[in-house]
Amino acid sequence: MRILLTGMSGFIGTHVSTALLAEGFQLVCTVRHVPAQADPRLRLIKADFARDTGKHAWLPRLDGIDVVINCVGIIAEHGAQTFAALHTQAPCALFAACAEREVRLVIQLSALGADEGAVSPYHRSKKTADDFLASLPLPSVIVQPSLVYGDEGASARLLRMLASLPVYPRFGTARQPVQPVHVDDLTDLIVALVRGVGAAGGRTTRRLPVVGPEPLPFVAYLAALRAAMGLGRLRVLPLPRWLMPAVLPPAKLLGFAMPDRDTLRMLDRGNVADAMPMQRLLGRAPRPVSRFITHPRAAAVQARLDWLLPLLRLSIAVVWIVTAIVSAGVYPFADSYRLLERSGMPASLAPLLLAGACVLDLLFGLATLMLRPPWRRWLWPAQAVLIGFYTVLIALRMPEFLWHPYGPLTKNLPMLAVLWLLFEMEEKREEKRWNT
Repeated sequence: MRILLTGMSGFIGTHVSTALLAEGFQLVCTVRHVPAQADPRLRLIKADFARDTGKHAWLPRLDGIDVVINCVGIIAEHGAQTFAALHTQAPCALFAACAEREVRLVIQLSALGADEGAVSPYHRSKKTADDFLASLPLPSVIVQPSLVYGDEGASARLLRMLASLPVYPRFGTARQPVQPVHVDDLTDLIVALVRGVGAAGGRTTRRLPVVGPEPLPFVAYLAALRAAMGLGRLRVLPLPRWLMPAVLPPAKLLGFAMPDRDTLRMLDRGNVADAMPMQRLLGRAPRPVSRFITHPRAAAVQARLDWLLPLLRLSIAVVWIVTAIVSAGVYPFADSYRLLERSGMPASLAPLLLAGACVLDLLFGLATLMLRPPWRRWLWPAQAVLIGFYTVLIALRMPEFLWHPYGPLTKNLPMLAVLWLLFEMEEKREEKRWNT
């Protein structure tokens, strides 16, 4: 049996492709960029959901295909990667081509909540494609998972980070019921559907909720993840809902990975369903939340780093910005000029050098807050070089600062260590997004 899988490079698509290959199916996968090296068992074809929004683009790709599995999805729009294109237009074109080619089965990875009560652009765009698929004379299954957990998943990483916070800020009083499912159970379900191609017969569509064994409030989900990581009891800080618009944008600016307002609205609505249809197909109960985390210690370390690193970055930014403000007049100019002269600078250049230092410090502080990878890659070494230059110059010209009881120079050592830590680690974590 030949299967066309879209979204293979995504979190869920990766799991699905691995499972299908293990079952011995012939797999054709669409990718935006064909890599130089790939698994020889895969046939890769170039396709871009942002552009391939016409049926004619998909018809040639369906030659000899028995089953189509669409795993393409985004949780936030970026440039040409829009909900309209990736969730609606391209999938509808693909489904229309499947109907013309009389594909034996289409499996559409949708989301629980993509229904008449959808409250977010994410869910509404999924629903439009789901409804179009259901209108076609084509055997299909619309798979609707709740929150999907996997150790390497971006949403799971975000949830572990929230669960590891010293205090979890809860906006509003909504219960936010969820029924999280492990990615391995979702993958096993898709494999079971592929194995059963043709068993049901007819040209019908069914919607299949994919959920864990039981619903629980979102805060209880975080508490279960925290307990699984060995971090003890979850502490919750209740906050009024009206504070959320004031808190989320600054948190995002500072680099704290946080769910956005649309995600919180989806949580408020609830994300639960009957687990029995999934259990019947799997032949067993889905995995409970208590068994989600397979490496508790490593998960706990990474979860805390995910909020500690942005906190360190914020502290570095504050140091630069406060230094600029103090140098710009809070500290007397005359005293600043004397320090510059003692360091060996010509008196005539002191005002210009002080102004330049203020501007540079302010730019470093703002860049620390606002720059994103890969542009931030140069920032940490540049700051380290400037701090090192200041430290050596002052130690040579004004050695009394080395022995000062407040340690103005020795405090530069932890600053340099933090910059090194940010250079080594933070660049590797910034591309993570909230995904279901």
